[in-house]
Amino acid sequence: MNLSNLFTMTGGLALFLYGMYLLGEGLAKTSGGRMEAILTKMTDNPIKGVLLGAGTTALIQSSSATTVMVVGFVNSGLMRLEQAVGIIMGANIGTTITSWLLSLSGLESDNFFLILLKPETFSPVLAITGVILLMSGKSERKKSTGGILLGFSILMSGMNTMSAAVSPLKDIPEFASLLTAFSNPVMGILAGTVLTALLQSSSASVGILQAFCITGAIPYSAVLPIIMGQNIGTCITALLSSIGAKTNAKRAAFLHLYFNLIGTVLFMCGFYMLHAVIPFRFFEQAASPAGIAMVHSFFNIFSAVALLPFSKQLVALAHISVPEKESCETTDTPVRLAALSNMDKRFLDNPSLALRQCHKTTGAMLMLADEAAKEALTLLSSFQKEKAEYVEALENDIDRYEDGINDYLFKISHSSLSETDSRALSMMQHCVGDIERIADSALNTVISIGKMKKKELRFSKEAEEELILYSDIVLALVKHAADYWETPDSFIANNACQLENERNRIEKRILKNHKKRLKKGKCSVNMGFILSDILASLSRVAKHSSHIIQTVQALYPE
Repeated sequence: MNLSNLFTMTGGLALFLYGMYLLGEGLAKTSGGRMEAILTKMTDNPIKGVLLGAGTTALIQSSSATTVMVVGFVNSGLMRLEQAVGIIMGANIGTTITSWLLSLSGLESDNFFLILLKPETFSPVLAITGVILLMSGKSERKKSTGGILLGFSILMSGMNTMSAAVSPLKDIPEFASLLTAFSNPVMGILAGTVLTALLQSSSASVGILQAFCITGAIPYSAVLPIIMGQNIGTCITALLSSIGAKTNAKRAAFLHLYFNLIGTVLFMCGFYMLHAVIPFRFFEQAASPAGIAMVHSFFNIFSAVALLPFSKQLVALAHISVPEKESCETTDTPVRLAALSNMDKRFLDNPSLALRQCHKTTGAMLMLADEAAKEALTLLSSFQKEKAEYVEALENDIDRYEDGINDYLFKISHSSLSETDSRALSMMQHCVGDIERIADSALNTVISIGKMKKKELRFSKEAEEELILYSDIVLALVKHAADYWETPDSFIANNACQLENERNRIEKRILKNHKKRLKKGKCSVNMGFILSDILASLSRVAKHSSHIIQTVQALYPE
């Protein structure tokens, strides 16, 4: 193998990895985070967990990404450790679909239909189709589809380039000697583990192995241990992502490691024991890309079937490995700030999922603003210092939500976003500001009522009744905004519009009646200022609530 072949192989590897990146990114955009969202609605059925894990991984073409998402879900409390077991097992099965796609490069036949399945036949067609969709496609889905087709084409081209570059290795005796060393189970497992840990992708390392096996010089005796090591090496991504995470998230990462380690030990012991009794004739034969895909799939299915009944024991082992510390995770953070944990940094690699989590957190922030407005307006009839302090505490918490959400959205904005995700991000940035101003206005209302209490002033019975009616409408608008945030519905939007018109009408009536009372001497100038301040604050609460509905409505037009 000369220097030219080495450069060609390196270029092929670069194309292969870039194609895999494009393919995964396109698939993730097409899924729009829907499959990932399903994972958070898991039941306790482990079989369903395996199926969902396999489906999600097959969709986004990365078991590492699925496992890291699971670690994030467990870390943020959206998923229990017991629910994670099945998904992790399924992820290992789902990732084998990539090796089957790559095995197409090893097809050799004169059959017309099989010739059509060869990458060199269809890759150019996929490439040109992908480029056309990317350049001329107006819809987001067409562009994502173009990215998928182009990514797959580049992936297969890189695979073919690598295979062609390494083909001279079959005539080099030193290469054969190296492969003999990998036939040693320990050496093979170690090599597979190190390669996959460096690439942080079992799919990529299996693809490289498939490219090398086209030389016809790699026997199954060397392939088998390497594949086992590749499944262990892929655990490094989840383990790295668990650094700095909560205890249960670390346990989820260890679950992934134990599943692959124990599965490897069981499979290798069983296989070599059977081979010692009944020698497998294929063991010393040259491996093919399809054969590698078959071994990869069989091992992961075997591991899932063998270990799924012992999922509770795996969870117990993870608990032993990562024990609960006495001072672990104690915090002075109020419970009402818990939703901030939804925005886990591990989700940032999947912008659609990260935005969904951000949407949940913003919903929790809006509910706090709703509570602040309710508590503030109860003080109109009876001022209580404790409630006033509670509203101030809520406003401080909402400020923390604003900082956390804006920071998270800023990080998401640096990702490659689809058009829909970009609009959703902009919508949330606007709405977070509106929610924070609702809380500010609620606190300003409390301050105005506090001034009235301090000066021992009271509204007339007529003015108080008008203000209570007005405040009921304002609170209804805030509630409508919270409901519309969760479920955009035209009925809610239309009702909010009617409420806003009614609010404007009542506000004019209050100001008109106040002027009459002021002329008759039934109301002081000081009370007029306070009434004006309260009306202005409540008006801002209502307008920001209406603006939230309008902003969301622009993203989801009827």
